Amino acid sequence: MSPRVCFLLFSLFLCASCETTSNIKKSVAYKGIYEEKPISILLMPPINKSTNVDAKEYFHSTLLVPLANKGYYVIPPFLSMEILKRESAYDAELFLNDPIVKFGEVFGADVVIFTIIHSWNKTYGNVKVEVEYIVKSTRTNRILFERRGAINYNTTVSGTSGAYGALFDLVLTAASTIATKYVDVARICNTYTFKDLPGGKYGVLNPLEPDELSGKKVFTANLNSQSK
Repeated sequence: MSPRVCFLLFSLFLCASCETTSNIKKSVAYKGIYEEKPISILLMPPINKSTNVDAKEYFHSTLLVPLANKGYYVIPPFLSMEILKRESAYDAELFLNDPIVKFGEVFGADVVIFTIIHSWNKTYGNVKVEVEYIVKSTRTNRILFERRGAINYNTTVSGTSGAYGALFDLVLTAASTIATKYVDVARICNTYTFKDLPGGKYGVLNPLEPDELSGKKVFTANLNSQSK
């Protein structure tokens, strides 16, 4: 392969990387949302590829609040889950790449949100979660927005004084990591991911919002219990 071809391929790679990892205006990042102006949202049961069997339930139950706070009507998860189970639609991966107009007809939803939990691991002082979010239109079947994040949730405890302070910190950190509630981690992940989502019909509308910078399409974040 010639040096010129190698240079061109490397340049294309850099451009592709910039498109997925850099901040751009919301009018570009959320173009589909601004065009279709969805009002109602259906939350599909998360697709759990992690080894944590409970992660699916925690993520599903904590998606409603950040979306509702943005001004969208979210079909109550406990209601939609029962209907989806009854209609043999509990496995969201079966519908991820197929037309979803039926979900719009049955639930009256403008968009459906799929979440894919790629990993969920606990280590000393840390909970690492990798999640992908896909917002898909029931009207046009197109993906209006997608984002993937690797989130490190810090459970470190520090500040103990005295000769045995460092040892106590180690013990407390280990205990804190074990005791961390999965629902808290899921809630913070979802809140962080959707914090820059354009406001919905029932939220506070800001005419300058489209010119604001969006979060990155692919991101890494270090969070803790104080994160918002």
